[in-house]
Amino acid sequence: MSASHHPALLATDPELASFVAAEETLQAQTLRLIPSENYVSAAVLEASGTVLQNKYSEGYPGRRYYEGQQNIDRIEALAVERAKGLFGVDHANVQPYSGSPANLAVYLAFAKPGDTVMGMALPMGGHLTHGWGVSATGSWFRGVQYGVQATADPETNGRIDYDAVRDLALAERPKLIFCGGTALPRTIDFEAFASIAKEAGSVLVADVAHIAGLIAGGAHPSPAGHVDVISTTTHKTLRGPRGAMLMCREEHAKAIDKAVFPGLQGGPHNQTTAGIAVALHEAAQPAFVSYAHAVVANAKALAAALLERGFDLVSGGTDNHLILIDLTGKDVPGKIAAKALDRAGIVVNYNTVPFDPRKPFDPSGIRIGTPSLTSRGLGVPHMPVVADWIARAVSAAATSDEPALAAIRAEVGDLMAAFPAPGLPLS
Repeated sequence: MSASHHPALLATDPELASFVAAEETLQAQTLRLIPSENYVSAAVLEASGTVLQNKYSEGYPGRRYYEGQQNIDRIEALAVERAKGLFGVDHANVQPYSGSPANLAVYLAFAKPGDTVMGMALPMGGHLTHGWGVSATGSWFRGVQYGVQATADPETNGRIDYDAVRDLALAERPKLIFCGGTALPRTIDFEAFASIAKEAGSVLVADVAHIAGLIAGGAHPSPAGHVDVISTTTHKTLRGPRGAMLMCREEHAKAIDKAVFPGLQGGPHNQTTAGIAVALHEAAQPAFVSYAHAVVANAKALAAALLERGFDLVSGGTDNHLILIDLTGKDVPGKIAAKALDRAGIVVNYNTVPFDPRKPFDPSGIRIGTPSLTSRGLGVPHMPVVADWIARAVSAAATSDEPALAAIRAEVGDLMAAFPAPGLPLS
């Protein structure tokens, strides 16, 4: 890619323009398998980089602390209505800056410092903001965690034990229960969580940041109607800009809005709100339904191909966009494998696996997903090829075979050239 695609930036700051151009090249030529990443459309990119950057808009549509908001109000109201329609919710707030601030706003709305909160343990696939100790949520609140099972039965191993979740919830009576996470390859039973939360007297929050696009496209069950609050980012499978949304029942609308502003944030990022509105419009189209189901089909096909090549997958496979690979049996730590794959042109992240004996910065696993490659148009027939590349790269990592990694990178580049990435310049 050339920095000339950004002429104003090139003229003003050629050094930065060169870095942006290099990133465009990297995203175009590599196979991106990080499940929390995706490609946004050219329309989302355009909406996210307009004169909306120039406006300050504290408050909500019709209730701003600044004048000249008539167009901003229309844009935010449009995003809100599209979110409500797409996810079937009573109320939506599109102002949270990102996923972690969105979750913090939920705490602010429903809990007080020192209250007990419950979420999945981070090493088991949860998120920092679900009450984990190193997060502010684990410092300000008393976090208790549930996890997944370790059994000899492939039908239950690596999956949530809902009876154990219920027992913990009834013992602790948490103010908040979070369901969802960052490394959960199996379908979340929102109805089961709702029953548990009701019995424990807890507010139930579904953090669907990873699977929001799958929910919007009908490829994963929706938490709407089961939970009190839905928290999500707008990137990942939803293919929007880096922002977030909180959606809830009408009875919680005032508490959520007050927690976001003025409780946690000042003015919203209007340019991001516009990008969110575009992404929600795109997600309401029939093509997005096909995309969401293709993401899952590709993930299942890739998981099957990896199993055929001797890989150990947490829970034995996937129901969604994400695959968690335990490399313990390959004698290659996750970090070494991830860096070798990167040199082979395959971008993943190293990740803990349930009951991992290794430290989080040098874990046993890698986490991969299919949202980005599906956005480029790759399909089920390509998944054995991807699995072969992963197998060859992990094998090369074990023997430090750099020529083998270079050969894979060339093959990856050839395939990526045949499937241009959305939103990126073609040359």
